[in-house]
Amino acid sequence: MRNHIVRSLTVSTLAAGLLVPAAGLSQAAVERSAASAVIQADIAPVAVQTAPPATAAGAVAVAPKANATCRVDTILINRFSECEWATVRVKVIRVINNVPRQVGTATFTVRHSMTLNSKSANWGEKFQLSKARTTGEGKGITVNVTATAGNGTSAKTHYGPHLLDAASSGSVTYTTGPMRKGRINNKTQTRYVFSFTKPGYVPGSTGYKSATWRCDNYYGTSGCAMTDAPTAVSMVGIPWIDDGIRKLRAQGGHYGDPNGGKPLHWMINTKQKNDNRRAVCGGRTAPPDMKRVGRTYCDEYPFASTYEGGKKLPASQRETTWVSPNENNTQGARITNWRRPMHVMDHDPFYVVA
Repeated sequence: MRNHIVRSLTVSTLAAGLLVPAAGLSQAAVERSAASAVIQADIAPVAVQTAPPATAAGAVAVAPKANATCRVDTILINRFSECEWATVRVKVIRVINNVPRQVGTATFTVRHSMTLNSKSANWGEKFQLSKARTTGEGKGITVNVTATAGNGTSAKTHYGPHLLDAASSGSVTYTTGPMRKGRINNKTQTRYVFSFTKPGYVPGSTGYKSATWRCDNYYGTSGCAMTDAPTAVSMVGIPWIDDGIRKLRAQGGHYGDPNGGKPLHWMINTKQKNDNRRAVCGGRTAPPDMKRVGRTYCDEYPFASTYEGGKKLPASQRETTWVSPNENNTQGARITNWRRPMHVMDHDPFYVVA
């Protein structure tokens, strides 16, 4: 299962001190750069893909593989890692007889490998620039890379200026300020800026962003996660809850199903959670046959603590099951023991294994 999101990354070009579109130069830029050449750059479109959540029958907290794999012009993510492989295209534009003409190119790829830490809000990233394929005046261009973060996390880039004529590499270290227990920092992205210079040429730059990530200390252990990468919690081994979900899916219910269904989204909102629960279980009493076997608690699916809970979905996509209080408590503990290491917070997507 993959979520395909085609995204054009941020593109900017600098000409004679002016930001201009890659399609052409303004008249002012032409007049001011008649004696020199201008360096422009952009990024090939990138597709974002999330790896399918790792699932295993009977698993309590389902963990993803350690690192996402890489594919050119693609961002691949799982819950705690990202591999971003972008193509950067540099053009050298020289004004000849007042007409901008392309007189050189340099094309290279950048491969990022970022691994977050589920038990710390500090982590690292490595990146490699390939040797550029150049034409004409595209030779001899120097590149510098700067990464910045935000929302409580700072990024320090370790990369000196390098010629594009040879491959190079660098790294980024991320440090997050102290977070009290219960704290959830806002989502953010790393912003990468590539600056290009060459003696006698007007500099150029371009940039793009990483996948979205977030740090928190909600349960008392600081950590960070890729928020768009779903994980999964298993209800296997909790008999009646598991049975209710499987029966719903057998009748066409697909929300939360890791086998082709739409994900659920966790919700941190006590009032709305209580409203969701009352909407489907409020005022109901277990029938006599359920009471005789100790199944006196109304359990709802999707969970009340999801944005799909209550009566948000059609009746064909939800169900209630009578369970024992002990089974309900087991489910609550299992969800907490899944959310804590996976850093599942408000609006995060997830699946339910049954």
